[in-house]
Parts: sequence; structure tokens; C-alpha cells
Amino acid sequence: MEGPADGARPSSDASPASRASSLYPRAATVVDFEHNLAAVRGRIAAACRAVGRDPAEVRLLPVSKTVDEAHIRMAYAAGCRWLGENKVQEAHTKSQALADLADLRWSVIGHLQTNKAKLVARFASEFQALDSLRVAEALDRQLQSLGRALDVLVQVNSSGEASKYGLPPDEVPAFVRQLPAFGALRVRGLMTLAALSDDALRVRGCFALMRGLQQRLREDSPDGVEMRELSMGMSGDYALAVEEGATIVRVGQAIFGARATPDSEYWPPAP
Repeated sequence: MEGPADGARPSSDASPASRASSLYPRAATVVDFEHNLAAVRGRIAAACRAVGRDPAEVRLLPVSKTVDEAHIRMAYAAGCRWLGENKVQEAHTKSQALADLADLRWSVIGHLQTNKAKLVARFASEFQALDSLRVAEALDRQLQSLGRALDVLVQVNSSGEASKYGLPPDEVPAFVRQLPAFGALRVRGLMTLAALSDDALRVRGCFALMRGLQQRLREDSPDGVEMRELSMGMSGDYALAVEEGATIVRVGQAIFGARATPDSEYWPPAP
């Protein structure tokens, strides 16, 4: 796996928080954000070159979960026009506080409960974690009432880990075939979180599985369903994801700096 300068997962010798802090210093100025964004885009371009892809095929989605308004404004000044958020209430609050930034768009990338569908329908430009028909129905109903449509990606559990949301890969084709019933949802592709592992082969295997699933669905998707997007890869593994075909990479700490909040806060509770 690539070294720390290339966004690698750090070694397990220290605590997750201390490892992240050493790899990802907190951005404190617009110049810091410009530097971090340029570094991430440079690694995306290098990964694309390695496999003969055009870097323009890959959208960088900065993930601003737990980041305060002042630092988001710095990121905006550095060029960020899309932001990803895990928690719906946090995202909605930020969208209201930053409403003066008229061209800032929000992508909800975390698990959604049906009672929060109304909020997502109001402000989001994209929802990347669709994994149930109940959520699809709730979102569609709210969007229809507002006269809106929403780009959505289907979340897939490519690692088989209980700590991850998403559909098992073999359930995705049948699920996708039911989505044209929800007219306000524009199905654009798939999303996944790879295995939380220092084993690059295991991580790459998750991404390769997703690429194969996307290709199969492209050949057998109902009318109105697109499979052009493949959202995968985060700060520790996005270069691998790009090499395996990612069209969206969700990068937080390599842009904003290390988070104090552990990723496990955003995962399902232990059974």
C-alpha cells in the first residue's frame, strides 16, 4: 500500500487518533487547504496515469463531517464546491449556516433513517447511501412533495464486515430493478467503504468487486437507471480506488486534518 505521503492507512503501532494526527495536520488557513487539495488532486492524477485513465473522470468530494463553519469557509475559499457529510442533522445545520455560499452543494454519504428523509429532500444535491426500499420510498415521497429530484447511489457492503452499512453485492441487482418505481430518485451508480485493513490486497479486492458489479449492472439495468458513478476510496485508500475505477473519492482528513471523532461513531452498533 502507498506510504503516508500518498494517503496510506497508517501502521497500527499507535492509537488511531494519534496516527491520524501525525499523517493529517489540521488545515488552519486558506493556503493550507489549497496545499492539501493540490496534493490530493496530484495523487488522483498519478493514480489515473498509472492505469491510463483521465483525471477528469474522478470527482473529489471533500468530507467535512465534524468540521466547523469557519474552516468550511476556508475550504470554500480554496475552491471546494461540493462537501460530503455523514450525519443528516449536522449537514442540514451547516447548509443553513452557509446558505450565502450559493454554489456550495451537499452530498449526504451516511446512513439515513426514514424520519430524516424530509431534511435530505430539502437541501441535498446527492445521497450516496441508499440501501433500502423504505428509505427510497420516504425520500421519493418527500422529494415529490417539493417538486425536486435527487441523484442517489446505492450503497454496497463490499467487505462483508458487520461494521458497515450497505447491501450484500448479490442483492444489489434485484434492488436496483425496483428503483424506477421512485420517480424522484435519479440512480447514478454505486458507493462502498472498503475493508478497514492495512492489507492493500484486501482493500483492492473490495474495489475490484465493485468495478465488476458496476459493469454487470450496466449491462442489465432497467430504463432510467445509470451506473456511471462508482464512489469509493477515502483518505487512506483513494489512490487504490482510483486505480480500480472510482469516479468519486470521499476524502476528509487529508484535506481538513485529523478528526477527534472516531469513524466508528458513524458505523452500525455492534450486534
